Amino acid sequence: MDTSHKTSFQFISEPSDINFGGKVHGGVVMKWIDQAAYTCARTWSESYCVTVYVGGIRFYKPINIGEVVKVDSQVIYTGSSSIHIMVEVYSRDFSDQEFVKKTHCIIIFVSVDENGSPKKVKPWVPKTDQEKKLQEYATKLKALREDIHNEMKPFFNE
Repeated sequence: MDTSHKTSFQFISEPSDINFGGKVHGGVVMKWIDQAAYTCARTWSESYCVTVYVGGIRFYKPINIGEVVKVDSQVIYTGSSSIHIMVEVYSRDFSDQEFVKKTHCIIIFVSVDENGSPKKVKPWVPKTDQEKKLQEYATKLKALREDIHNEMKPFFNE
């Protein structure tokens, strides 16, 4: 089974990850998301990638210090140079067998060449029904982002 479109990290949350409430800081979780998604995008594209969008980040439950953390990422859509990655973050106490979902989001990278110009990526073709649904979800989000951008354009100095 080809898993070149997926990446999974597992590690233990550390005391240095703590926020003022005693849980793992949301910014630390966002860093983990970026690292896992970058690894996934870089593996898929086989070239350097830059983050161009992070959206729909949702924090469901806090992660406690000392828990086992799992960050799963997978390609769900590719454009000519873009790679859309879905990321899900889970954690569990060592005494628990099952991971509990804590966070998810979509993060988009663009593959670039040595001059920083967009570089073509191989197309991702979904194989399972779930992958087809995720690709459809990604294309819907893309259209929504364009609508929001056009709606907000008068308020931005581009």
